[in-house]
Amino acid sequence: MRSETARIAADDAMLVGDLALPEPAIGVVAFAHGSGSSRHSPRNRAVARVLQEAGLATLLFDLLTEAEERVDAITAEHRFDIPLLSRRLVGAVDWLAGHPATSGLPVGLFGASTGAAAALTAAAERPERVGAVVSRGGRPDLAGGALSRVRAPVLLIVGGDDHEVLRLNEQAAAMLAAPNEIYVVPGASHLFEEPGTLEQAAEAARDWFVRAFNRPARNAKGDLR
Repeated sequence: MRSETARIAADDAMLVGDLALPEPAIGVVAFAHGSGSSRHSPRNRAVARVLQEAGLATLLFDLLTEAEERVDAITAEHRFDIPLLSRRLVGAVDWLAGHPATSGLPVGLFGASTGAAAALTAAAERPERVGAVVSRGGRPDLAGGALSRVRAPVLLIVGGDDHEVLRLNEQAAAMLAAPNEIYVVPGASHLFEEPGTLEQAAEAARDWFVRAFNRPARNAKGDLR
């Protein structure tokens, strides 16, 4: 596994991320974290490890600058700014297209919480580049009119005990023109903190991306599943 620090010029900011590259890689997944989180999110990093074991490169990066994070921690004015977050994610997709190690790989987007709306909006803006989208405990409804423009297949993972978010995901799914599924993890709350629930969500995300990229999944030993 090779890793490097990513510096992404996106929108009007320079964003920092972590790019992990298994050898060989069958695709790359960029993560859009949820409100008030960062690239250091333990939940997203746990999902990223599962994807890496299946041969998927991962890019976890901060959607906000350090200065914006400080402001947002007080005012929460950026974390629900979906146009801003999606522009930053589009910048990351474009960065991956220009990076020698990822330029030839299909791209997936993984969004959690408000990051799901940013992922769907970015997928609508880059339909020729984004091949699959996964939302975990997300708010896809916040993508609004962009939902009907998404062309990549979309998996919406929701906790079975996260009733309001499940309802919002069902409404968003009805607005999607792209192929989509809702995957309910029984007994999971919004943050998937219950034993085994995050692992189940990560495996569902892995299988979705691998299937979209038309390659068989591998386990940690490199054996075909």
